[in-house]
Amino acid sequence: MNPTIRSRTRAIVTAGIVTITTISSAAIHAEGVLPRSAFREACATPEYRQFDFFAGDWDTFDVGAPTKLVARNHVTPMVGGCAIREVYEQVDGLRGESINTYDPARRVWHQTWVTNRGQILLLEGKLENGRMVLTATDHDSTGASSLLRGIWWQEGATVRERAERSRDRGVSWTPVFDIVFRRHRPGSRP
Repeated sequence: MNPTIRSRTRAIVTAGIVTITTISSAAIHAEGVLPRSAFREACATPEYRQFDFFAGDWDTFDVGAPTKLVARNHVTPMVGGCAIREVYEQVDGLRGESINTYDPARRVWHQTWVTNRGQILLLEGKLENGRMVLTATDHDSTGASSLLRGIWWQEGATVRERAERSRDRGVSWTPVFDIVFRRHRPGSRP
């Protein structure tokens, strides 16, 4: 087949596929098979709102040094309220991001946390007495594992996060950090 005919044939096939896709999509919405609000409704149960208290634009401080800014943290709802995205930027250059969502099939919250230093944590848990408690198995550079637990709760207009580690499968816990998130003040920078 000569190149001109091949090029025209490709253009006609591509236009046909786009047309069929557009018509099919419009038909699905018109027939009510997939209403535009389906995604919002899918995540409208109260469980999906349990971690909403963490959403905001935050300045982050160590509880032990309450005036020393250690990070900036942006926490925003995403994908129609089905998940929460966290972007954490620490003053020492550490950057971490997490995606948090409720898994209705297993009735647990899930967080995937990744940093610019190559750390990844897969945490899971639930809301317990007004506190979000998520736990992961953490592996250090030697391959040794321990449990790492994050606990978030609202304190007035602030949010606290405490991390704890257990090297005995959850029998005892030692503190890793204790931070407080305060609403961002313009002009403050990590």
